Amino acid sequence: MEAHGVESLVSRNGRAVLAAIQSRPRCSRADVARATGLSTSAVSALVTRLIAAGLLVELGANPATGGGRPSVSLGLAPRAGSVIGIHLGHADLRVVLTSLDGTLITEQRHVLDVDHEPAASLDRVARSTADLLTNADADLGRVLGLGVAVSAPVVESRQLGSPPMLLDWGGVDIGGILAERTGLPVHLGNDASLGALAEWRLGAGTGFDDVVYVMLGEGVGCGLILGGRLHTGASGMAGELGHLSVVPDGKICRCGARGCLETLVSKRALVSALAHTLGPAATVESLLDLADAGDRGALRLLADAGQVLGTALAGVCTITDPRLVVIGGDLTARPDSSNALLSAAGRALDAALPPVANHDIRIVRARLGARAEALGAALLAASRAGALLAETSEVIAAP
Repeated sequence: MEAHGVESLVSRNGRAVLAAIQSRPRCSRADVARATGLSTSAVSALVTRLIAAGLLVELGANPATGGGRPSVSLGLAPRAGSVIGIHLGHADLRVVLTSLDGTLITEQRHVLDVDHEPAASLDRVARSTADLLTNADADLGRVLGLGVAVSAPVVESRQLGSPPMLLDWGGVDIGGILAERTGLPVHLGNDASLGALAEWRLGAGTGFDDVVYVMLGEGVGCGLILGGRLHTGASGMAGELGHLSVVPDGKICRCGARGCLETLVSKRALVSALAHTLGPAATVESLLDLADAGDRGALRLLADAGQVLGTALAGVCTITDPRLVVIGGDLTARPDSSNALLSAAGRALDAALPPVANHDIRIVRARLGARAEALGAALLAASRAGALLAETSEVIAAP
């Protein structure tokens, strides 16, 4: 084989090794070999080169299984590069700067009417990105990309699904505008899917390969980790749990359908129900305050929401067979007040699952809080940056 062909093969295998390590938390050399189909000796040689190049680090020993020797887990070197992650919520936006392994370096959050101000929101994102890069440690390694989590379905990683759940964003080229303003490659993803990615890699889902993530916010989002991979479906629309019809003659949803799950268990729905007793002063914070204080009405409201959610999850869990359901978002922001919702969801899920389904499914509270979706966006950008790292590393291409 000619020298150029050998170099291309080694470079391609290096990219495959990096991709395997990026896609799974605490990946060992044996895991990489299984994921890539390369021999263990080839993986070991490439990992040695990648460590010498400053692209990978050894994270420590994994516990031994079956009496065997402990394996050493691998990860991207924090200083190999950095990425920007952005969450465009409905009423605020968050911009984070992280290393390639998702470690938070710095962040900014801005309260803004994102739904109705796309131009102002994207301008704020561009300025915040510049501010973070200016004020951060200069020894970050180069910035390799920017990920954006949006509260809407995303088609082909570039455009919002129709009708967009971000009300005034139809036809807005988010990726193109931010790429022009920042000079970085831009990648879009649904916020619940990216929240699932973050909780799996960095939070409550670590160590599980099959996870359902539910985000309870203005709507009800759902992200799926199946077989150790983020699953977004054929068109990027997988996980629209909030628009599952659960009450045939129920309220009209913002999507245009009737009786969607979102009309019963979203932040908006619960605050509306609380307004019957508190009036216009009702907020999520007041609901959680009352629940923390033991108010029976507030606890019942959260428990009822959990029961509806758990019943709706039965179909998802019967089909996907997860080990874990992680519930995040504003309604689970506080551990004590979220217990009523999580406990009721667990009971309802177990009751609604068919006898032949797996009933050993845990429901847990998310760990990353309000940062989950922005961190997931950063991980998305990092995953797309791996190939660039491999292609530009002379060490990987060396014969």
